[in-house]
Amino acid sequence: MLSKHDNEMLTRVGPGTPMGNLMRQYWHPIAAGAEIDASPFRTKEVRLLGEDLVLYRDRSGRLGLIDRWCPHRRVNMAYGVVEEDGLRCQYHGWKFDHTGACTEQPFEETVHPDGRFKEKCAVTGYQVQELAGLIFAYMGPLPAPLLPMWEPLSWDNTVLDIAISELPCNWLQCQENSLDPVHVEWMHAYYSEFIKEVGTMGEPKLGAALNIDRAKKHKRIGFDVFEHGIIKRRVVEGFSEEDHGWKIGHPILFPHVLMVGNTYQVTFQWRVPVDDNNTFHVSLYVFRTAPGAEKVPQDTIPYRYVHLYDEEGRWVLDYIFNQDYMAWASQGPIAERHREKLGESDKGIILYRNLLKQQLKVLEEGGVPMNVIRDPEYNRCIKLPLEDFVFGVAKRPATYEPMEEGYSKDTAAINAAAETWDAIAAFSRRK
Repeated sequence: MLSKHDNEMLTRVGPGTPMGNLMRQYWHPIAAGAEIDASPFRTKEVRLLGEDLVLYRDRSGRLGLIDRWCPHRRVNMAYGVVEEDGLRCQYHGWKFDHTGACTEQPFEETVHPDGRFKEKCAVTGYQVQELAGLIFAYMGPLPAPLLPMWEPLSWDNTVLDIAISELPCNWLQCQENSLDPVHVEWMHAYYSEFIKEVGTMGEPKLGAALNIDRAKKHKRIGFDVFEHGIIKRRVVEGFSEEDHGWKIGHPILFPHVLMVGNTYQVTFQWRVPVDDNNTFHVSLYVFRTAPGAEKVPQDTIPYRYVHLYDEEGRWVLDYIFNQDYMAWASQGPIAERHREKLGESDKGIILYRNLLKQQLKVLEEGGVPMNVIRDPEYNRCIKLPLEDFVFGVAKRPATYEPMEEGYSKDTAAINAAAETWDAIAAFSRRK
């Protein structure tokens, strides 16, 4: 169990809170690049770490992330006018650049041409960057650290796909799921069979990428802290510590990222705190082409918002990740961890909570928390553990199947990337 005090400390993310201060040391994905481009206003309302902001791309292509409310009369500037070098409030024409500086006040400047009132009317502005089809925001002290270039993000022979879920629960119960290997055999195997049996959802779409025999039981689980977070390991029936699930494992990247996959496909999941009670969950799917294969063209990186509920208001449960989303949200807006009864399957969660507390102390004492990266050379490509064989299987999936509700608009490109692996015997579906 976790005390009420510690639960508050680890879950509250607003300005000035311990976890809010820690989260502000990192970059967070807040939108897909194609999403802002598709907006008729070229804007998006963003709530991040308890702050209401507006993201925009000006007519020169530059991104800005500033306070959502105009300081004049508190109008929502997500409905403002994007111009060549900033965002103009639709109400009285005040204009703001990407730093939040007020650059124009038409009537004030007409009445007082030499006035300096606009210098007092700046709003908060935060740094933003684009990477892998996503827009990331940094809300912490300057100078900002580097946006981490995890190895799969540096690959140039990939097809990418983005899925976004808006979850009605705190970020921590989402991230703790990644430290819980045993839930796979129950939630994603046993429970999926139950769903199929009751017939409410039809055949569960478990996703070809998982490649797991639903009957496999966990025999051993292990966790090791390493320089970028925690490595999760497991041994299931029919396998040993010499297999990749234990010998290599896969990483949980501090503070709120899961990376799982293999040679031909990697999935990143960011559990971004919107506020204390909501999470912006971003899945980035990286489909790699085989070495030496021609790159599969992709004009834009598609995105979709995942439906959590069906037409009758029930949770969608016939996808792996949607099952997770239900489990996280069903714990309530903030899980009551002081009521928990933790067992052997939860030792990874305990380790992760202790790591969070440790890094909070590092920051409080003026140190540099884990994964605050400032060395450009090191950040060119950050190597991470990557399993070639997941549950003993290396062969590429027969065809694309989504891990969460909805289908990629680039299904053909994803399948084309997978087919390039048929030239390599270990991965081929044809051998």
